[in-house]
Amino acid sequence: MTDILEIREEAREALAAGKPVVALESTLITHGLPRPQNIETALAMEKAVRESGAVPATIGILGGRIVVGLAAKEIERLAEQKDVVKVSRADLAPVVVGKRTGATTVAATMMIAAMAGIRTFATGGIGGVHRGGENSMDVSADLTELGRTQVAVVCAGAKSILDLPRTLEVLETLGVPVVGFATKEFPAFYCRESGLALLHSAATPQEAAEIMNVQWGMRSAQMGGILFVNPPPAESALPENMVEAFIEKALAEAAKQGIKGKSVTPFLLREVSRLSEGRTLKANVDLLVSNARLAGRISAAYCQLESLQGPN
Repeated sequence: MTDILEIREEAREALAAGKPVVALESTLITHGLPRPQNIETALAMEKAVRESGAVPATIGILGGRIVVGLAAKEIERLAEQKDVVKVSRADLAPVVVGKRTGATTVAATMMIAAMAGIRTFATGGIGGVHRGGENSMDVSADLTELGRTQVAVVCAGAKSILDLPRTLEVLETLGVPVVGFATKEFPAFYCRESGLALLHSAATPQEAAEIMNVQWGMRSAQMGGILFVNPPPAESALPENMVEAFIEKALAEAAKQGIKGKSVTPFLLREVSRLSEGRTLKANVDLLVSNARLAGRISAAYCQLESLQGPN
């Protein structure tokens, strides 16, 4: 795959030495956050990963070439370019063949991280079952990717704009462990609470690493990914009832404008940010950095555990 996949030197050397590496997605740069918060947040996430003892590897597609470990100038290029494709698993091959530039979603980033040998990935919130998904069948590829790809995803739950109970049901059906980090309640992206209880939790990065080790040690069972959910920082998290009011208005506006498909999530996030006068944007930025920091700690703990066990 070396003709289409480039793992940059720092990440490549860290992986070869058994050192911790954390994958980061690029759609938050191109579709998730406005300027200048997109560039600032992407770089802040990389810094948080480094401060936690791991190497950050932001993933994107430049001119048809998959790059693991984008440079700062390339992150800025993605942020400024207008025709960047939002790339999920289904889009990956056509974008590569067409030599286009693309930003990777959770699903595509997981897939590429696994190809590169990266076990830990930090994002904001995963995709899931959209509201009304029981009729529209609008279900994110993030869920199926979690069911089959051996990468641990650190996030603040699923995006609040989604149907959270149905999203959890699908994750259970796919056999994905949903583990609360220092929480026993599923966080709702901007909100620390959702009213949805979790069966499993981890109190430390070391405990999270042990879960990863056992999950992927069952090779004959073909186990997939793990979802570690980390509540957003308390200082910027918002009350659930406030966020729900914003979402209802944003959904009505999306229906009025006929917004569909891949455009729905970016539109709703922008609209909710406008309605909240930027409060949801601040929460989004803060939780992204918090998740990157935790992912770095979990990755470091997992690599330490692997080194103690030695070669299998």
